[in-house]
Amino acid sequence: MERLRLEPRTDWDAKAEELGFTWRHTDGKPYWDETAAYAFSLAQIEDGIEAPTAELHGLCLDLVNEAVQSERLMEQLDIPEPMRDYVADSWKRQEPSLYGRFDFAYDGAGPAKLYEYNADTPTSIYETAVFQWLWLEDQIAAGVLPADADQFNSLHEKLVDRFRAIFPNGGFLHFSSDADFVEDRQTVRFLEDLARQAGLDPQFVAIDQIGLNEDGRFVDHENWIIQAMFKLYPWEQMLRDDYAAPLPTAEVTVLEPAWKSLLSNKAILPLLWERHPGHPNLLESYFEGDPKATALGTSYVRKPLFSREGDNVELIDQGLSAAEVVDGGYGEGRYIRQALHNPPRFDDNYVIVGSWVVGEEPAGISLREDQGRITRNTSRFVPHFIRD
Repeated sequence: MERLRLEPRTDWDAKAEELGFTWRHTDGKPYWDETAAYAFSLAQIEDGIEAPTAELHGLCLDLVNEAVQSERLMEQLDIPEPMRDYVADSWKRQEPSLYGRFDFAYDGAGPAKLYEYNADTPTSIYETAVFQWLWLEDQIAAGVLPADADQFNSLHEKLVDRFRAIFPNGGFLHFSSDADFVEDRQTVRFLEDLARQAGLDPQFVAIDQIGLNEDGRFVDHENWIIQAMFKLYPWEQMLRDDYAAPLPTAEVTVLEPAWKSLLSNKAILPLLWERHPGHPNLLESYFEGDPKATALGTSYVRKPLFSREGDNVELIDQGLSAAEVVDGGYGEGRYIRQALHNPPRFDDNYVIVGSWVVGEEPAGISLREDQGRITRNTSRFVPHFIRD
């Protein structure tokens, strides 16, 4: 694994604009960054990332299967008591999952270490599936990369196939998000296009325009009944909303399914460690307040059960807070402690590998880098290639 400095394509910004990749800059700074790229060997991809992704995905599904049968685990996972049967039933009905993303520390040599599982968010799905693949094709055509260069990236094709597998008879599928948040709306547009390629008929409804009819069915802004819906809205909020109570009887298929709420929080980290202590791809983790957490000593990471983009995450290094804590409003709930394990550093940049799962299969990677050790919404997306 190597970080290589490259010349950006002269027309990359215009191409991004044409394709609707409108969040390529964040606060005036580049989010998409092709001044560098990460080179991997095929063995590093297959053995170092793809295999652990598949194994950890299986361990996570085993944990879900255990949790839906345990009130104690449901409580540890902070599932609201009134919604626990609904979450458990979604698993027992085998409601399908579309995607997920593991975030790893990986340096190409030692085993990948799991930071967290983004089981309920499509953040970076477009730039992974589309824009970095276009970068690869352009750089091969320009002679910058060798003709046999490849990329661990079947995300686009697998997503289309997965939509088709979930809805084999086609039909109507609602998509919902905050209509005014550009990145979310454009990401959902991309997923709508994938659904259309799979033979579905997508219809967007803003999340705040979803209503409830007198029969207890969810309806869109045109009063059409919502029978199946992709939502870009976190389950930890959805299960606590005023509209949560009708979910069990609303006869609506939701992507991601409700059982993904069991995996989309940091509570799975100590639970996985408890079940698989010493696993080479896990970091030692405990619930805050667990006497066993003293095993971590004075260096660890405090993570809220629910947080995104590094908000309210605190690095404790030799007993001292080692990085600025950004308050994103997640600090009031429960925390876990995870062993401090710095991301690998290349050219003064810390990098993490996001490894995607579609259905049951690993599907590609995205790399984010930052000069700090915590990945935030301003951390840059950097493309990759395989050079065997």
